Amino acid sequence: MYRGQGDRRDMMEHLYRKLKEYANTGYYPFHMPGHKRNTALIGSELPYELDITEIDGFDDLHHSEGILKELQEYAACVYHAEETHYLVNGSTVGLLSAVMGSTNSGDCILMARNCHKSVYNAVFMNQLHPIYIYPENGAINPGEVKRILEENPNVKSVVITSPTYEGVVSDVERIAGIVHEKGIPLIMDEAHGAHFGFHPYFPKNSNTLGADIVIHSLHKTLPSLTQTALLHMNGELANRTDIREYVHMLQSSSPSYILMAGIDECVRFVGERSSDVFDNYVKRLESVRKRISRLSVLKLIETEKYDRSKIVTAVGNHGDEDINRFTGKQLYDVLKDKYLLQPEMASGSYVVLMTSPADTDEGMERLVSALEEIDGELAKRDKYERNNSLARYIVQDSDTYQYILKDKKERDHQKNIYIYSPSETKRQRLKKGCESVEWKMCGGKVAAEYAYIYPPGIPLIVPGERISEKIAEEMSEYEKMGFRIEGTKVKGKIEVLING
Repeated sequence: MYRGQGDRRDMMEHLYRKLKEYANTGYYPFHMPGHKRNTALIGSELPYELDITEIDGFDDLHHSEGILKELQEYAACVYHAEETHYLVNGSTVGLLSAVMGSTNSGDCILMARNCHKSVYNAVFMNQLHPIYIYPENGAINPGEVKRILEENPNVKSVVITSPTYEGVVSDVERIAGIVHEKGIPLIMDEAHGAHFGFHPYFPKNSNTLGADIVIHSLHKTLPSLTQTALLHMNGELANRTDIREYVHMLQSSSPSYILMAGIDECVRFVGERSSDVFDNYVKRLESVRKRISRLSVLKLIETEKYDRSKIVTAVGNHGDEDINRFTGKQLYDVLKDKYLLQPEMASGSYVVLMTSPADTDEGMERLVSALEEIDGELAKRDKYERNNSLARYIVQDSDTYQYILKDKKERDHQKNIYIYSPSETKRQRLKKGCESVEWKMCGGKVAAEYAYIYPPGIPLIVPGERISEKIAEEMSEYEKMGFRIEGTKVKGKIEVLING
């Protein structure tokens, strides 16, 4: 035993005990996982005695021939896919496998700029050359996809995210048709849409809209355990053999049977009980959204095509003076600290509250009552200036990140900041060297590392991009507001190429 190890061990918190203590605090989860700790609804608890390995009679996920093969086939049936794989390393391993299995080293890939960091990791690992398509008010424009593909016939695959973290949905069916005209596959990061297709209140799931590869995070919006996800494949454009190989290479060789049992329970839940459960869920959501929409200061955000399971609540404009601004982070903190309601995330001007079929009437009532009380307090502020332009919130802040830009000229300007691909940037680091600079000094320089707010994990800055003055200013502001910026090695700074 190392010196002091015994004392340190005695002082260390027990994760299990800490989790048990937190479960008894009264905090209500308006965040993932979607099971919302509602064991009464789910009807099962998953204790230690269920944690086994690949013993006789329980199959092997990497060479499934028995029960796991049958369960994955059942999942494909429930989700209207031709082939489905259990994922116990989250949607991350599904996205890595889909991108790397659909491309060869050095290929070009068309990807939405608001893709999750795992897509960027796949681009780096396979040394791909990304061509970015920028969301317009959160959604991907099918016409823009067509234009870019016509200008870049060497693109081998397309990746988009729908719904976004805030719930904005793209026209997947039109995009799939355009992509298929070029004979290449469409990869859909539908991680936040595992509940799609089980009730007309929600959009259809992308397996039914022509997508070749679809990734769902069960744990985000359904009653399932964290890390549980599904990868679906359809049609002949997806290189299924290579994708399967990457899943086996990248996924744990010791998949948890507790997680797989959680996937099974979740898929059976939506496959067998979706009608009654989702009817009640939708009624609950409609009532909540109706009440929130009546608030005078706080605004309920949604677009024409939207996932209404997300309750995205924006704050009003309290004038230009910083002292009068009520931010999304402040709303997040008030909900958490005063009302014991834990939101999923905060942005500069809104919070994201995630719901699921496992939410209770009591939990929803606590949320609405809290928002009504907060709204009443804000309405009393003398300097409050009403601003009903919901587009302002979606455009200015919904990719928190200024990558959803309303003005086409400004979007085109942002496209010009791409200098090197992430893999090329690594070579440039060795050639030119790099240095860490403060946010306020990084404008105009070429980034040598990622920077993102987590959640949701969408890169604000990608290695190889020339950092705009606007983004540099925003990053500095987010840090002052208390947001957690990840990806950078030094707090308050970012690595940039020397003479980049």
